[in-house]
Amino acid sequence: MVLLGQQLAGGLIVAAVIVATAEALPGGRSVGLSLLAGLTGAVALGAFYRALAVGTMSIVAPISASGVTLPVVVGIAGGDRPSAAQAAGLVVTIVGVMLASREVHDDAGGASASRQSIVLALLAAVMFGVFFILTDTVADDSILWLLLLGRTASVAALVAIVVARPPAVRPKRSDLGPLAAIGALDLAATGLYAVALTEGLLSVVAVVGALYPIATVLLARGVLKERLQRVQTIGVALAFLGVAAVAAG
Repeated sequence: MVLLGQQLAGGLIVAAVIVATAEALPGGRSVGLSLLAGLTGAVALGAFYRALAVGTMSIVAPISASGVTLPVVVGIAGGDRPSAAQAAGLVVTIVGVMLASREVHDDAGGASASRQSIVLALLAAVMFGVFFILTDTVADDSILWLLLLGRTASVAALVAIVVARPPAVRPKRSDLGPLAAIGALDLAATGLYAVALTEGLLSVVAVVGALYPIATVLLARGVLKERLQRVQTIGVALAFLGVAAVAAG
């Protein structure tokens, strides 16, 4: 329900902007890819949110950011040439994710939840990577329609899921404000990312955008008081270092 409310709020905002600006609908190919981008983005966010709910934020966030390797690989295949620092950064990122994923629990329930969160974070990483690639493909045609069509597809899919499997807990009236705020922030982030793609290389923009877990980890430590094992702390640091190296290279 959180994801549905967020996507619906963002869709309403961008729909109002399109009406105000009279932005023309792009061609059929862009429409199809925008809808597909919306579906992959919804899967990515759904897996990410669920991973955050059952796992440790400080671990889930860096793992989900590792999906940036997909756009980098696609960028390289399309003609981008990584520097030595970027190549090393990719390796360091992978090592960091592996170390961050090493979580030890005294009970079977905690261990199971940890494994589930890591699998979900890896799924989110892959879907985020695909979303980044699709966004790069259609961003030059119309960013506003990319945002609206993407949210239209995700809302339709999420409504179907809610109808088929009604959630046990429904949002209260007091939750509507925060959901709208989340939707607006997500819309702004996706829009800024799409604008950046029209100005820079996919292999660079995607990696810089993947630095978002820094804020997540800091908030997890400050607000939730999460504490990691030493090997996990090293892994998180390496994951951040690897992503930063790819961006700087």
